[in-house]
Formats: sequence, structure tokens, C-alpha cells
Amino acid sequence: MNAHPEKTNHSKGQKLREGLCAAWPICLGYFPIGLALGVLGQKAGLGPLQIGLMSVLVFAGSAQFIAVAMIAAGSSFGAIVTTTFVVNFRHFLMSSAMAVYLARVHRGFLSLFAYGITDESFAVNMTRFRQGDWDRWRALVVNHAANLTWVFATVTGALVGAFIPPGAFGIDYALVAMFLCLLVFQLQGRIYILTALIAGVFSVTWYLWVPGDSYVVVASVAAATVGYLLRRRRRGSKA
Repeated sequence: MNAHPEKTNHSKGQKLREGLCAAWPICLGYFPIGLALGVLGQKAGLGPLQIGLMSVLVFAGSAQFIAVAMIAAGSSFGAIVTTTFVVNFRHFLMSSAMAVYLARVHRGFLSLFAYGITDESFAVNMTRFRQGDWDRWRALVVNHAANLTWVFATVTGALVGAFIPPGAFGIDYALVAMFLCLLVFQLQGRIYILTALIAGVFSVTWYLWVPGDSYVVVASVAAATVGYLLRRRRRGSKA
């Protein structure tokens, strides 16, 4: 860890270039997913302005995919807000971990920085901070290059969505595919696999017996709680 990341002697232009170099793989991945979200949003009845505002104000792909799917299914406002809040709660943890490298930074900068944190930008910036020779300005470039790409891609998807027939190119499967990928990346041990299975069982059981969309929240909270208790018990047995 670089104890004084701000003291590295680089020009603003060089910091911008290095930030963009670190961000381009994220941007490359965001563009097709953002297009898919824009198309799905258009099919759910949202216009380019609404999709763009959602991307600017929320800027969380998984939450936006869920929100669009729930809007298309006619879910209530409360269910959408609660579900997306639970899904995005991990951002508190990512911001807390990143705060170690942003001590004594102005609150205005922290607000702008925190707004741009996503799973991908967090992974890139955290890795660079740990390696050293990385500072908050390069990290900020990474966050907001990804943000601009996401907003552009989603609005573009909403604009071209009117010309794409429903179900074409497998776009309807984009949400399922993205979450399957996110799930697979998280399966890094038996506890994670067991937690995923518990979430699936809770979700299907609750969906079959209780009307509405509460199965998403119930399954998430129940599986996360069981997973936490299993991990705590495992650590206790090793102590």
C-alpha cells in the first residue's frame, strides 16, 4: 500500500490517460450490457429520457435490470425500491473498504467518488491502490469513464429499442444471463454454493406460497443470514 498516494509526481494529463487505460475494459463490457438494458427498458414502456435519468441517478446495472423487469411485471413502487435497496446494499461495504485510501479527502470529492463506485470499478481501483502508485484522481477517472459509458449505452439502447422486435437477439435473456454470470463469479467455496442453493429454495418456495414479489427480498435476506451464520460458525471452529 502506498501511504502517500497523492505525492506521486504525474501531470493531470498523464493521470487522465492512466485512469482511462484502467477503465477501458470496464467500458468495453458495459456497452453491450447497457444497450440490452436500454432495449429492455424501451420494451417495458420507458423512454430514452427516463432510461437516461435512471442511469444517471441509480447507476447500478443489476438494480436497474431488476427495476426494469419489475416495472414490466407491474410491481409496486415499494417493492421496487425495497428490492433494489437490498441488492445495492453491498455498495456500503465497497465504499467503506475504499475509504482507507481516501483519508482526509474533501467531502465533496468523496460524494462524487462514491457515486461512481460499481463492482467493476471497485475491483480495478482496489487492486491498483493495493499495488501502489495509484491515487484518487485516477480512481475518479475510472469511476466516471464507466459512468459516462453506461449512460450513453443505455440511452442508445432505448433509442434503437423501438426498431428491435421483442425477443430478438436473445435480449430478453440478458437479465438472466447477467445474474447467472454474477452468481458463478461468487461461487468461490462450499459456503457460497450452499448460500446460493438456500436462496433458490427460499425464492421458489416463497413464490409458490405467497403472492407478490416479496420472495426476492425474503430469499435474499434469509440466504445472506444463513450464509453469514455458517461462515461465523466455520471461523469459530477453526479458532
